[in-house]
Amino acid sequence: MTTGLFAGSFDPFTIGHDSIVRRALPLFDKIIIGVGINERKQYMLDTEERVGRIRAIYAREPKIMVKAYDDLTVDFAKRENVRFFIKGVRSVKDFEYEREQADINRAIGGLETILLLAEPQFASISSSLVRELVHFGRDVSEFLPKASHG
Repeated sequence: MTTGLFAGSFDPFTIGHDSIVRRALPLFDKIIIGVGINERKQYMLDTEERVGRIRAIYAREPKIMVKAYDDLTVDFAKRENVRFFIKGVRSVKDFEYEREQADINRAIGGLETILLLAEPQFASISSSLVRELVHFGRDVSEFLPKASHG
């Protein structure tokens, strides 16, 4: 069984993240969405809420599991018997960062990284942008996936 790991803080999980997961589904027998916990980071949503929201989105998709973790992503991947990271790339800046991460993850964990380019309509959407809009009281529902759509 081939398992892919799509990892991030997902604070919040956006329609861009959802697009990457759905496009990666045909490539893997199973996808684990890893919700990272970093004690040094301030989150808008607590871990349970981030995990719960993502689980609700994929409630009808048996190939997707959602799990929280608080160690190195490469160590979490090893524990879960993952061989591939799934990453979305929106820009050249994202590409350079993900290339560096892929090199390190291959060197220290033997894991390969699959890069999926963001669809153009999602290339400007980021969790930090959504958090900023929430901070100023704006409706962000158009940037968030609907629960359990399929």
